Amino acid sequence: MDLRTSKRSQARIRLALQGPSGAGKTYSSLLLAYGLTGNWSKIAVIDTENQSADLYAHLGQYNVVSISSPHTPEKYVEAIDLCEGAGMEVIIIDSISHEWETLLDIQSSMPGNSFTNWAKITPRHNALINKILSSSAHVIATVRSKQDYVLTDKNGKMVPEKVGMKGVQRDGLEYDFTIVFDVNIKHQASASKDRTGMFVDQPEFKISEETGKKILNWCMDGNQASQKPNVFSLSEEFEKSLSFLDSIHACQNMDELIKLFNANPKLQEAYRDEFIAQKNSLLSLSKFRQNGTTAH
Repeated sequence: MDLRTSKRSQARIRLALQGPSGAGKTYSSLLLAYGLTGNWSKIAVIDTENQSADLYAHLGQYNVVSISSPHTPEKYVEAIDLCEGAGMEVIIIDSISHEWETLLDIQSSMPGNSFTNWAKITPRHNALINKILSSSAHVIATVRSKQDYVLTDKNGKMVPEKVGMKGVQRDGLEYDFTIVFDVNIKHQASASKDRTGMFVDQPEFKISEETGKKILNWCMDGNQASQKPNVFSLSEEFEKSLSFLDSIHACQNMDELIKLFNANPKLQEAYRDEFIAQKNSLLSLSKFRQNGTTAH
């Protein structure tokens, strides 16, 4: 482990594409990936969608790793390791939703206290997220979205009401990505999160190879305006081989999180959401453990 001066050229994008079935997430991911590397042989698709990645083989000779059911986080981590070992420059996870659905099924079938069981499941999910964040390759993850509902009180009756689309993944997943594109059924994309500042508040557009090139330029030269510090722009004390997001997620208690926050005043505003998410996660885990102890 050694220290180095932060350089944008060391950055790797972490990008999520969220949308309903038929929105073109896989196709858009491949175009983005080619824009990022310009070499189909350096692109790998981790396919959980019944070989749907092969539908676009006419685009170029990219690589495919298929994951069969059950889609455990450990299988995803193994597939990422395989891709990195083969020298892949862009890894597409298509899709990451299956992992969360698998964990939900596992948790629901576990005996005992529900809160205590989540304390066993969460580290498995976090291991996958940390693997994505620390990967040596650019990572693009697709997320299936579905209609979300809330219960509202109408004339004394609780009635379900549509409130838009929601990604099938753990709440707060967007905090771990540099860019999140929402893709609709008309294949139009908009940025719901954009730490680069290039796509925020822009009109809807179709993702293309040029989108990937634009993101690559941001990673390499650092000349784009209105950008937040990327995950490798750390204070000297925390300038290590892991990203700053890894440092936040590595905090095991509130004391560690507060210490990290106070030691990095220049990054506090840029990573405000991530600090809040980790704080809430630590508080929830603490409550889970307390409830589990009480139950016994």
